[in-house]
Amino acid sequence: MNYPASRSQPLPRFRLKSALLALALACLAQVELAHGAKDPTDVTAVVAGAVKDDKLSITAGNDLFGDTASGVPKKLHIEYTLGDEKVSRDVGENRKLEIAAPAGKKLVITKAVYGPADGSKPKTVAVVTENPGELLATLPGFKVELVRKADAATEGSWISITKDPKGRLLLGAEPKEPISRLTLKDGKVTKAEILKIPLSEVMGMLFAFDSLYINGRGNGPDGKSVYGLWRCTSTTAEEAFDKVEFLREWKGGGGDHGAHTILLNPDKKHLNVLCGNFVDVPADVLPTSPHKNYADDLVLPRAEDGNGFGAGRKPPGGFVVRMDPDGKNCELVASGERNTYGVAFNHDGELFGFDSDMEWDWGTPWYRPVRVYHVTSGADHGFREGASKWPEYYHDSLPATVTIGIGCPTGVGFGTGAKFPAKYQRAFFIQDWTYGRLIAVHLTPQGASYGGTWENFVAPKSLNEKSGKTPLNLTGLTIGDDGAMYFTIGGRHTQGALFRVTYEGSESTAPADLHEVAGAESRTLRHKLESFHGHEDAAAVDTAWPHLASEDRFIRYAARIAIESQPINSWKARALAETNPTSALTILLSVARLGGTEAQGDLFKALAKISPAQLKSEAQQLELIRIIEVAISRMGKPAAEVAAPIIALLSPLYPAQSVALNRELCQTLLALDAPDTIARTLKLLAAAPTQEEQLNYVVALRTITNGWTPEMRRQYFAWWAQKRNTTQHPETTLKWFTDAGRDFSDGASFGNFLVKIRRTAMANVPPEELAALQPVLDSWIEPAPKLKKPKKDRTFVKNWQMSDLIGDLDKLSKGRNFAQGQDAVNGTLCLMCHRIGDEGGSVGPDLTAVASRYSPQVILEALIEPSKVISEQYANTDITLKNGNFFTGRIVGDTDDKIILRPSMLAPDTKEISKADIKTKETSKLSPMMPGLLNTLTKEEILDLLAYFQAAGKPEGAAFKK
Repeated sequence: MNYPASRSQPLPRFRLKSALLALALACLAQVELAHGAKDPTDVTAVVAGAVKDDKLSITAGNDLFGDTASGVPKKLHIEYTLGDEKVSRDVGENRKLEIAAPAGKKLVITKAVYGPADGSKPKTVAVVTENPGELLATLPGFKVELVRKADAATEGSWISITKDPKGRLLLGAEPKEPISRLTLKDGKVTKAEILKIPLSEVMGMLFAFDSLYINGRGNGPDGKSVYGLWRCTSTTAEEAFDKVEFLREWKGGGGDHGAHTILLNPDKKHLNVLCGNFVDVPADVLPTSPHKNYADDLVLPRAEDGNGFGAGRKPPGGFVVRMDPDGKNCELVASGERNTYGVAFNHDGELFGFDSDMEWDWGTPWYRPVRVYHVTSGADHGFREGASKWPEYYHDSLPATVTIGIGCPTGVGFGTGAKFPAKYQRAFFIQDWTYGRLIAVHLTPQGASYGGTWENFVAPKSLNEKSGKTPLNLTGLTIGDDGAMYFTIGGRHTQGALFRVTYEGSESTAPADLHEVAGAESRTLRHKLESFHGHEDAAAVDTAWPHLASEDRFIRYAARIAIESQPINSWKARALAETNPTSALTILLSVARLGGTEAQGDLFKALAKISPAQLKSEAQQLELIRIIEVAISRMGKPAAEVAAPIIALLSPLYPAQSVALNRELCQTLLALDAPDTIARTLKLLAAAPTQEEQLNYVVALRTITNGWTPEMRRQYFAWWAQKRNTTQHPETTLKWFTDAGRDFSDGASFGNFLVKIRRTAMANVPPEELAALQPVLDSWIEPAPKLKKPKKDRTFVKNWQMSDLIGDLDKLSKGRNFAQGQDAVNGTLCLMCHRIGDEGGSVGPDLTAVASRYSPQVILEALIEPSKVISEQYANTDITLKNGNFFTGRIVGDTDDKIILRPSMLAPDTKEISKADIKTKETSKLSPMMPGLLNTLTKEEILDLLAYFQAAGKPEGAAFKK
């Protein structure tokens, strides 16, 4: 249904009073100049531009001048002449000023200052928008400069960027914030516009098919707010996009884990849309989709996140869909990502993304680092919620292309069209919001896919410093028509800005040939196999079969999906009779996935014929075990006589020499009730050097009910009371943290994972055995946050406001008191909910690296006004029942018929609510964090507390040095 933009409700935050509209338009050029002024309080040009017929009527406020001194009362001071007479006037913030020149005299504004009411200059801390050249590091020959700092009141905080056919930049912003359009010349803004498109929370934009496609929130055909895919076109020469069509809804599409990038497919006939793991796969995906038949495929029961995040959500996780220009004929292309924000095609039409981690999983074996991955037809990249994430060696998934480590992935893009050296024209640029790293990934063809290396392209110079971090909240990038890279910062209501990267070095920037000759033959073969995906073709099985034995994992994968797309009766017998070990390990996985219970016996007989001696590598041993796991998951636990040959095949291999083999053998043999598996697993648990390996065994044993002796149970539960050396982690894991400029710490869910694993295991202990186990059970107390008693009793000091403290933030860099800051943290009970390093709770955001993400001003604002910005990961949900009852809390479970709500994350109690009884369910506008937590601190203690956050709780922070 089409409807004009004017029918939608306007965005209230940006509604201008009619009396100011003409003034705002008249002053547009002057406002643009003001953005580049060294003194933001100098508003002379704006006020002078408002004089009409020697009269001035103006309201002094942030709507007109911007917030030139955040958090403090302001005034407008004007100096002017009336003929020969010099006059000055002051007017308070949001007050109206009217001046009319007497007849025969001219009104001339000579000076206008909008700043602190006490006449002082605004005090600020160093921020990246003030002097990027001094605060940001880039590679030799490159230069970074600020193009424009967003006006928070009118432009919002920028979270996406695209380029229109005329080379203008469109900048999307957060909820209830508009789309901006910037015209540039020589890297300077010559015109800035706010488009009247009635959409906000814009996380994806694309110009294609003479239209602007948007993933955003607006009012649907029924007048209700909906997050979806929209098509915007202009019916006039002004390119105002006055026609807005709603194409399809993305259920769960709003928020950080929603619907993101829109791309034009290389065939120039279709759209590709990227969605995060909280978006439901559209119900109308075509049966011809290349990707289907996905499941958890776990051999043992799934463990949900320790804090309940994503609990109950089933596969496929994040995904990519392809559709026609009308948003119809939708096909699921690939899935198994977590929450990729950006994807991009290279010059050969290959699609790449930068996927996020679940930082709450730090310290666990199921933590998946942020990674660059290759999106191929039918791909599953293995993300599952909770502890169910697949290891990369599962051959029913595809591995990462390049592993980065920790971070928060946002925008991506290739250097195509950049006036950069050839290496960087080919580079895949990715952005890390949390640690402010704009990374250049150098992809190298490897068979039918790619590998690669990476380096920091732009990053704060403070990245590896202990304190004084410079936030660089990267959100999007594009290559401009001038050959420069443009990137945005913003998000979570942080300061939005646009930057430009140019190359001034001596290397050639002539357009390079970006086509990759290496690997072209393998990629062509993969594409041929992919052409069979999703639909029946009589030639598919015979064409694909020889490639089941390929040495190239991506070729084997493509061949398997081509065969799975055909009727199973056309290839199952051939699969069961396959004698080539590599081919058999590939195609028998398909039998496990699609054969059904009736095929289990024949499948296990075929597997039992494969001798471990036939297998060329550990990878093939893992593939054999994986087929058994998938078969048990999809077909059910086999009868004893069916399982016996498989146990005989696997049991001699356990324990093995590698962590990966022991993980898979452990859980598979436990699932099959193989004799002596618990005893062997406990020996591995006792000998495992790292926390991550130990957890493999602890999690696997938690649901096992048979085969225990009292001594085995005692050994198992004694593990919780052991002191685990926090430095015992894989070296690669520790390096991920070093690369991001911070120390390792366990994730926010770690403590509650331990609690839930133990509770599950205790529930499987027969009641008659519990008494004997009580001493060992009592040796470990479920962890409460590590709270230190404050050194002083605290009473009410003041109801602090931003205006009381903003002017003192320049005192954070030196002379602070570490002990006093630490005591302030303890006195305000920050660690009850938040973690700093390895101390504290897990129900709120980890504050260890908070200074890398936010400026001191933003941190202070979050402490004083906690409900102003609430991350969806920590937001409560308000539920009103049909009978009028009201509940609020964190959703920790979600099934087809009920919701499990935890009213307080500091208490274990939960509330089950039937979905049939719910009238409304919406995200709470109130933060779980209470206001007024700083009111028992003095000003100096608050500043010490902020310095403590900036130093990540470390006494060697620069602010604490004498």
